[in-house]
Amino acid sequence: MQRYLLSRVLQSALLMVGVLILVFFIVRLTGDPARLMMPRDASPEDVEEFREAMGFNDPLHVQFFSYLKGAAVGDFGRSLHYRSAAMPLVLERIPATLQLAVSALTFALIFAIPLGIIGGTRPGTIWDTMCRGVGLIGQTIPNFWLALMLIVLFSVQLGWFPSFGRDNLRSIVLPTIALGFFPLGKFTRLVRASVLEIKNEDYIRTATSKGIPERRILIHHIFRNVAITLVSIIGVQFGYMLGGSIYIESIFAWPGIGRMINEAVQARDYPLVQAIAVFSAGFVVILNLMTDVAYALIDPRIRYEN
Repeated sequence: MQRYLLSRVLQSALLMVGVLILVFFIVRLTGDPARLMMPRDASPEDVEEFREAMGFNDPLHVQFFSYLKGAAVGDFGRSLHYRSAAMPLVLERIPATLQLAVSALTFALIFAIPLGIIGGTRPGTIWDTMCRGVGLIGQTIPNFWLALMLIVLFSVQLGWFPSFGRDNLRSIVLPTIALGFFPLGKFTRLVRASVLEIKNEDYIRTATSKGIPERRILIHHIFRNVAITLVSIIGVQFGYMLGGSIYIESIFAWPGIGRMINEAVQARDYPLVQAIAVFSAGFVVILNLMTDVAYALIDPRIRYEN
């Protein structure tokens, strides 16, 4: 187990180093950073002054090591739009994004697990048809279109929920459905496929032939093995939801990092974009590391094979 954990930690550390290098060079591959960050009508003298102040006239290796030194302590410079340190601005928005992502993930799991189990244990029935329909619809409807339709129906016409902001619990209902509907479809199809596969295993047939109640087989054998498959994808999907919340947060004016990165890109606030990109990538790397650890705890074969 220790060898397995050590290898995953080293892989995560190397991945974060790769992310830092990638973010540094992507900003510079897009063109002259000073010209990109300054207003379009800025004079050449203003651009040159800004370039000197930001250190863009230094040799590339000097800029890179200065960037790594700052990144090590969470210093990615000052936001050009907000006129303050970039990373604290990102940290201020994290609670709102985490609240939305956790809410959407919970919504997806609450509905996907029962639907997938019912569909997998009763193939060919109307329940199975409904399960496959939810899975198909969830993975084909664009979340931004669903968000707009939810606003039109439940906010404009019925007036049940607010259409924007983060004022109370009612404010999170529509963003949760819009963001969680895609993983709902994905999890439903995954659970159904896993149940169908596990049902044909020899140990399930043996347990059934011994007269073990179906409910006990479902809980102790089928669901436990489904959980192994589900855990392996929840971490990845959660990271995707954090990054994929840009449209949802913008549509619902949700004050999270998704909306902030949209504003930062439009304002060409590259220090803030760098801070958001590195923080988001680091969060996903840590999340995947936690998923690997949870996967190994649930399935002992994983830690013994590594």
